[in-house]
Amino acid sequence: MSTLMDRVPLPVQGLALHAVFALPQPLRRLIAGPPIRRDGLELALDAQLLLRIIGLTDNDLTKRTPAEAREHLDASRKLVAGPGLSGVRTRELDIPSGDGTIPARLYEPVNLPTGSPLLVYLHGGGWVVGSIDSHDPTCRYLARNAQVRILSVGYRLAPEHHFPAAAEDAFTAFRFAARNAEKLRADPSAIAVGGDSAGANLAAAVCLQALRKGPRPVFQLLFYPATDMTARRRSRDLFADGFFLTDDDMTWFIDHYCPDLDQRYDPRLSVLLADDLRGLPPAYVATAGFDPLRDEGNAFADRLRDAGVPVVKRQHDDLIHGFVSFLNLGTRFREAVSEAAGALRTGLALRSRANVVDIFRPTA
Repeated sequence: MSTLMDRVPLPVQGLALHAVFALPQPLRRLIAGPPIRRDGLELALDAQLLLRIIGLTDNDLTKRTPAEAREHLDASRKLVAGPGLSGVRTRELDIPSGDGTIPARLYEPVNLPTGSPLLVYLHGGGWVVGSIDSHDPTCRYLARNAQVRILSVGYRLAPEHHFPAAAEDAFTAFRFAARNAEKLRADPSAIAVGGDSAGANLAAAVCLQALRKGPRPVFQLLFYPATDMTARRRSRDLFADGFFLTDDDMTWFIDHYCPDLDQRYDPRLSVLLADDLRGLPPAYVATAGFDPLRDEGNAFADRLRDAGVPVVKRQHDDLIHGFVSFLNLGTRFREAVSEAAGALRTGLALRSRANVVDIFRPTA
């Protein structure tokens, strides 16, 4: 159902949104309302303010077709976009695959020397929405602040392409980056993989597939990953509605991507169910306290640690799902992504060829 806010022209909505976030803290708190606390956690003011504004619009994905949802996301992206980030060059690429080509975009920080690390980035969007463009600000920010090249991948979306199409494209893109690193001006021994939400799910699936087929990533950067499509955890019920990603959204996404219930046990989708996680690359796993996917993301980080994988499990207690997409609103979202950029830069800098051989030994 259309709301009054939806009738306001998008440029005006965008200006109003950024104007609200520029107000003094007492006024922002007045608009956002009293602090929200749940499960012993308090929601960040920036997140609460964003949710209050989102609540003025018709944001229910499940009432839309996938095509309509993509149009809605594209319009929303323009609302939250701020000034373009300077200091990063881009160029478009086509990655060969058995099903044609996969579009990609290479991000290169200005003055970054040849032979630097590269991150293959897989965007979020529930395997149904999202694109290279929707995550352009995120990739620019990570490229500049982590000082890495980034190859952002436009994998196939559902329901036009069901599971495992996206997982196959993700692995194809990673192998392309690893095998063409020198053409991409990157270090072939320093190729990492990462993503957010469904993209983090795909990044973890790449690491699992690489154990058997190679080449192997040296690091994985996972923002609030979806890791188990076969079970409900406590956070799925605690934050089922009102915190950006909803329980209904997740059901809508997975029903479009993998309608076959038996296939949902495949580790390329439910990576948490993999028999053995030994040998996976070091990981930075960031989750959000007010996120339906919080508990399964944390469970995956715990399983990595139990398998002997070096891992940083970072729960941002006061944030919501999707925070990497809100860099230009307030400061709290940017703080979280800055921390991840630092972790990525450090993780890649501390790797060595000796450690790569050691960490990525074949599993028994």
